[in-house]
Amino acid sequence: MDFSGIFLFWLQSESRMFIGLEKESSSPTEKLARKESLKVQKKNYRQEKKRVAKELFSALKDPSVVIMSNWLKIRGTLKSWTKLWCVLKPGILLIYKTPGSDHWVGTILLNACKLIERPSKKDGFCFKLYHPLDKSIWAMKGPKGESVGSITQPLPSNYLIFRAASESDGRCWMDALELALSCSSLSKMTAKSGRDGDLSGSSESSHILQLLNDSMLENHMENDANSDKSEREAHEDSDNGANENGGRLTEESDMDQSDDVYLQATVFVEEAHEEMGEAGEASQVETVSEENKGLIWTLLKQLRPGMDLSKVVLPTFILEPRSFLDKLSDYYYHADLLSQAVMEESPYSRMKQVLRWYLSGFYKKPKGLKKPYNPILGEMFRCCWLHPQTDSCTFYIAEQVSHHPPVSAFYISNRKDGFCITGSILAKSKFYGNSLSAILDGKARLLFLTRDEEYIITMPYAHCKGILYGTMTLELGGKITIECEKTQCYTELEYKLKPFLGSSCNVNQISGKIRLGEDVLATVDGHWDSKVHLTEKRTGQQEVLWNPGPDIRRQRLKRQVVQVDQQEAFESERLWRHVTRAINDKDQMRATQEKFVLEEAQRQEARERAERPWNPRLFTFNSDTNEWHYKYPDTEAWDPEHCLLQFEKDGVIQTKEKSQCVWLTHVQNTESSSSTPEPNHESSDNEGQSSSHTQTQLHSKS
Repeated sequence: MDFSGIFLFWLQSESRMFIGLEKESSSPTEKLARKESLKVQKKNYRQEKKRVAKELFSALKDPSVVIMSNWLKIRGTLKSWTKLWCVLKPGILLIYKTPGSDHWVGTILLNACKLIERPSKKDGFCFKLYHPLDKSIWAMKGPKGESVGSITQPLPSNYLIFRAASESDGRCWMDALELALSCSSLSKMTAKSGRDGDLSGSSESSHILQLLNDSMLENHMENDANSDKSEREAHEDSDNGANENGGRLTEESDMDQSDDVYLQATVFVEEAHEEMGEAGEASQVETVSEENKGLIWTLLKQLRPGMDLSKVVLPTFILEPRSFLDKLSDYYYHADLLSQAVMEESPYSRMKQVLRWYLSGFYKKPKGLKKPYNPILGEMFRCCWLHPQTDSCTFYIAEQVSHHPPVSAFYISNRKDGFCITGSILAKSKFYGNSLSAILDGKARLLFLTRDEEYIITMPYAHCKGILYGTMTLELGGKITIECEKTQCYTELEYKLKPFLGSSCNVNQISGKIRLGEDVLATVDGHWDSKVHLTEKRTGQQEVLWNPGPDIRRQRLKRQVVQVDQQEAFESERLWRHVTRAINDKDQMRATQEKFVLEEAQRQEARERAERPWNPRLFTFNSDTNEWHYKYPDTEAWDPEHCLLQFEKDGVIQTKEKSQCVWLTHVQNTESSSSTPEPNHESSDNEGQSSSHTQTQLHSKS
């Protein structure tokens, strides 16, 4: 297929292979020399044209060579906006009507374009691609040779105005476009340098994606983590022109790409909204409506005191619209406290910091007395948190490894900051007449990689009273421990239930001690959802160990999740999406029906499986310790000389070495659900398909 027309404009600006003849000379020798020189120039011209064509053709056809892709609004010549799917590749921007390659609209050649931010009074973030001399920015054909694009509103020929959903989204697009603009000019600079003799034709081949090195990654992740998420009504003018030369390629672009291996990592986007209940006792108390009281009475008739509730189908009005696997991630919004704990010099200081982190997982409460969904067997949940201070990432993976009894296994890792956590929880519920308790039977193991210290941690139980009479109230109770066998430092902490005649100051009380061997180093007391004091035993000095006030809440790390339409069929949010939608719509009848569909499918699968044991995907059972362990742990200390970065793909958390690859990643910070259109009921049921998305790529050399 001849792509000469597409790349002709590309070559005009800087390729000057065909030099005009000088004034004729009467010397036959000079004429002959000039003729031979002209032949060489024509030959170089044809070779250069083929090289650039092959380079761009490869970028066009290779689905793995994508810098960024997402929905953007584009303003037409009639001043109206159309949402189109944009795919950014080195040197080109492809525009489609849908997230596939079947409905091509047009191709923009970026080498002729300039980029600038554009002020806007409306929500979102605007930027403009334009030709400085008002020439066309469009290629004549599509990536598959299309000559006629899909029907859409008329678009300008010499510029395009784009609108992203949020400022952070728009900044990411501008960074990516500047990178793509650099790619287009740099490849031509390389060819020119090669012709001038600066480069050896036998030099080692690399790739255009090598521009995206680890220093770019670090800057990009830091910018994403610190970017302003608020939407602005008016934007200041800024000069964001294309990079002239962000780096230099030193190879021929017509390399054999079969020698390279591309791996895709999971794409995470910033969570659009986090629901937080009120501080204090208010969110732990609920008055049940008369209608729901009738449902509770019907349920209680099936129960007897001491009965295990794990097999009881609960009404949907008491459900928190998220999975228990999701809820277990609440303990890592302050994972940066563990990053600090690793750096502490004394075992006592490390234990204090671990205790701060432990307390940080409790103050987030649902609105009202709610219970998360019981996970389906094989269900998975994954997310991560970016650490702006250390430029690292904490990854969280959880899987429901057993249904009877219900066991949830989890693994958390941040190798760069030096910690990982593994554990499993058996959720048990007991009914006592007017109250019930939810017991989290199990333990978590926190490992500090550089110190080879392991902290074994247990959990309190949740107690709900006032089911038959009185006000329904939820509390935490029981004794927990945090033990480090290596240092002999451990914490004992008791969560106290409110006494029958107690006042409001007795709600959510805790007390405990930090010991080193048999010696008590400090005492702890306060309220687990507000202020906790620590008193040094030797000096009597008191300090605030933990206080989740407004300042602390603002320091919560931003959780990054996988977009629903890019999740696997058994990932929590996608699996429960219809139940969640019904609960949020306050349609309890539909929520019950959707929940029944999932539960019945699980029962049917269990019948078909019969006696065959279930084999979890990511965890394995250790019969000696009676614990579940992650199949792919990596507990080696981080080596900054060799380790490039940590990433996750298909539930597997892994590390890439600097000697093996050059990395390009994009963690989008996005608002609400405007980055991609919300799937309708028909399209969301197609479990086997996922749309194109922002690519996270690894380029490994064989």
